[in-house]
Amino acid sequence: MRIIGSDEQTLESIDAAPWKKMVHDVLTTVKIGIVNSNLMTTFTGLWLALFFNEENIGTLAGSVIFVLMGTALVIAGGCSLNNFIDRDIDPLMERTHERPSATGKMSGRTVLIMGLSLSVLGLLALLAASVTAAIYGLLGLLVYVLVYTLWLKRSHSMNTVVGSVAGAVPPIIGWAAVDPSLQSPIPWILFLVLFLWQPPHFLALAMKRVEEYRRAGIPMLPVVAGFEITKRQMIFYVAVLVPTSLLLYALGPVYLVSALILGFTWLGLAIYGLMAKDTVKWARLMFVYSLNYMTVLFLIMIVSTFF
Repeated sequence: MRIIGSDEQTLESIDAAPWKKMVHDVLTTVKIGIVNSNLMTTFTGLWLALFFNEENIGTLAGSVIFVLMGTALVIAGGCSLNNFIDRDIDPLMERTHERPSATGKMSGRTVLIMGLSLSVLGLLALLAASVTAAIYGLLGLLVYVLVYTLWLKRSHSMNTVVGSVAGAVPPIIGWAAVDPSLQSPIPWILFLVLFLWQPPHFLALAMKRVEEYRRAGIPMLPVVAGFEITKRQMIFYVAVLVPTSLLLYALGPVYLVSALILGFTWLGLAIYGLMAKDTVKWARLMFVYSLNYMTVLFLIMIVSTFF
């Protein structure tokens, strides 16, 4: 009986293996980590809209579900289209060479169809939340896929800055599900915070992977201008980000103190880069801190509404 049981378990694992691989390939293609992080910023925009407009999440349950689902699908679709476009250069980089679109586990046609389908479904879901949410979802998608991936990523070092527009749109989409007028300055401040956060975050990644980007022919700033200029630009963005984050003073003292501590710590780390002997190690620290900064700051925005 034990032998039979063992064989059955083996057969079950063999049958399950292809499904697990397929799910893994799909999640890798849609860049589930990016989807999750953008959902957090979308929800923050949504939550703050509920708070400042004195709305109840229960009365807007439909809009909440549609805007979160739509945002996730649009981002997943955009990331899939990004993989489709970049399948020729992804094999040249260690960070991306195992993507299913780069290895051939998923054909270009499959990735393209998946990207287009997810994008359309996502935009329809956003349209169910509000027309404004759908418009900004489409804007973010077009900037990411056409302007950033298809054009600037391979042609100009400003790719990181322009691409930041797409990454900064999710809080506006979330807010628009509650308040389509977008007359409040809050969603635009959230946009600015995320816009300013992205260049130092991605430039730190580019410094870590500079040789890979050079090999792939991608003109990231560290590749075309060197580390010193890149460091100064990172300091500039963080220095502007700190006071910008304080514009959300209406969230109260808990948020303000947290934003000051998080911001000046990051600024200090950025300035330290001018003296750091091991630039790559410093870039790793900047990259990790940037992720923690964004996650903690947006969580504190939500938590602050309870005080």
